[in-house]
Amino acid sequence: MPRHQKSKLQSQEKCHETEGTTQELQSAQAPATEESPSLPSPYMGIITRTKSACRLQSTSKVLQRALSTTEFNIGSPTRANEGDNYRIKRKQHSSQASASTVKPPQSSLSSIVQMVVKYMMHMYKMKSPILKADMLKVITKKHRKRFSEILRQASFNIEVVFGVDLKEVDSPKHSYILVSKMDLPNNGNVSKGRGFPKTGLLMNLLGVISLRGNCATEEKIWEFLNKMKIYDGKKHFIFGEPRKLITQDLVKLKYLEYRQVPNSHPASYEFLWGPRSHAETSKMKILEFWAKINHTVPSAFESWYDEALKDEEEKAGAAAVLGDTLIHSN
Repeated sequence: MPRHQKSKLQSQEKCHETEGTTQELQSAQAPATEESPSLPSPYMGIITRTKSACRLQSTSKVLQRALSTTEFNIGSPTRANEGDNYRIKRKQHSSQASASTVKPPQSSLSSIVQMVVKYMMHMYKMKSPILKADMLKVITKKHRKRFSEILRQASFNIEVVFGVDLKEVDSPKHSYILVSKMDLPNNGNVSKGRGFPKTGLLMNLLGVISLRGNCATEEKIWEFLNKMKIYDGKKHFIFGEPRKLITQDLVKLKYLEYRQVPNSHPASYEFLWGPRSHAETSKMKILEFWAKINHTVPSAFESWYDEALKDEEEKAGAAAVLGDTLIHSN
């Protein structure tokens, strides 16, 4: 039996047991603390272990703040941003954004980060390289000496929201591209065209599923999405129609499994990892993603870290068995 199928069967009972435990943890939730605007606070329910007991820390601010860096007509680079009084004009017969025609606003560092994020995502949609020279053109002179910090914050926000990494492909030219953390079609875009990558949303859903005992009820998934200001029946400016994305598109691609809860009357539904998610990522990689967002290390999440280690050991064991089989067959 494939490893992911075995894990799925083992998790069916555990899922429903964990659901009740998580609800108990939520009742003991500690008040959220205010975080620095430049380093947004964590954004999803994460179980951490204290000396006295486990508690569920509701941390929804990071993604909301990161999403706010993209809520400025990101899909319409020719339109003016009313708050910053700048405009990006596209040159005729060119696929690149005309960063040289941007009028940088005399504003806060966060606004500069927003502009850099917008430039990066426009170049992603145009399938063109991201150039440091162009990014400097949208940064005010007084902020250019802080370019490294701006680039770090912009790439962090893009990683959190879109699940893509900024990779340098040409050091002399300081040229970059955005690469999806998973192998979703069209570099994370799922469908053909010039949309935005959905990898970040998928990775976060996989994290919620893992956190809730390897499956999560549809109700809990929508609670999580609502905290991200993603609502059932309302088209999202990045993720499109969310119900179709999570119950059809990602299910059809086998990244998620969407099924009726056994013996539920009236019928209710739950989500599990799909076989492609098991093949392309791991609990440890998802945990590392969340730990990075929380500016900590995976081992800080003790119970989840132990489970992720066990998952890594199972994968390594399965790979070793397969390797031995191939050697003997030859």
